[in-house]
Amino acid sequence: QVQLVESGGGLVQPGGSLRLSCEASISIASFVFMGWYRQAPGKERELVATITTRGSTNYADSVNGRFTISRDNAKNTVYLQMNSLKPEDTAVYYCNGKTYRDYWGQGTQVTVSS
Repeated sequence: QVQLVESGGGLVQPGGSLRLSCEASISIASFVFMGWYRQAPGKERELVATITTRGSTNYADSVNGRFTISRDNAKNTVYLQMNSLKPEDTAVYYCNGKTYRDYWGQGTQVTVSS
């Protein structure tokens, strides 16, 4: 059973920063790519960022320039560094790993509010 466990969410003021972590129970090299998604109340889950085994990254326009996805293969962990956070970034953030199927974490809440 593959497990992805997110951590690092919390309450932060606008303009602040958080770093989310996603630790996998298997080597993250097993995934074609890994990514972060988020879902705000009443909205569909949306893609935030992805990273491939080659290190190529993609970002949603709404976070490009503010968020950075990275990985540490030795720790089986993918990170999402979030800077200059805005209230509209408030959502549950989910980790995703893709092989022949998708694997999902249970999510971590990020709330941006003053």
